[in-house]
Amino acid sequence: MPIQRRLPKFGFKNINRIEYKAINIGVLEALATGKNLTKIGLEELREAGFVSKSALVKILGKGTLTKKLDVEAHAFSKSAEEAITAAGGTITKL
Repeated sequence: MPIQRRLPKFGFKNINRIEYKAINIGVLEALATGKNLTKIGLEELREAGFVSKSALVKILGKGTLTKKLDVEAHAFSKSAEEAITAAGGTITKL
């Protein structure tokens, strides 16, 4: 039997993949109302325990946003960008 049939198959591991920690808009809304914040960055998310020190953060659009927030993160989904700007806030990509 040929060697390619004798050995088990393994998947592909992309070495260039970037892993993000996903944070939803609903979490940002709860954090902003709980601590009375207008600007949410990586430091505020770390203090709240949502991300670790070396994690990259991506903001996703699940939930509702009623407050005007200035949000800093490494990446944003399209729906999150639209929701933040529609509420009168600004986004900053790091």
